[in-house]
Amino acid sequence: MSFFGSIYADDELPHRAKAVYIYLRDRMNAERTCWYAVSTIAADLGLSRSTVKRALHDLEHAGLVEKKRRYRENGSYTSNMLTVKKDD
Repeated sequence: MSFFGSIYADDELPHRAKAVYIYLRDRMNAERTCWYAVSTIAADLGLSRSTVKRALHDLEHAGLVEKKRRYRENGSYTSNMLTVKKDD
């Protein structure tokens, strides 16, 4: 089976989520985390920002990514960190 075989075979996962998952897997670090910008993902994949947001929600719901909000020392919101889960 190919590297993303289980993702390709998942009929429940929309194509937008599959594309974003593959994108995130390509950009994750050794700890399987990445800091994404919705606008960057959208531009790189040729998708709208809202489509990327829906895809991230789909991936979270499917248990393929885990989102953690990050905050500055003063308590203000800074960004989200994603942990990419294994697809097997």
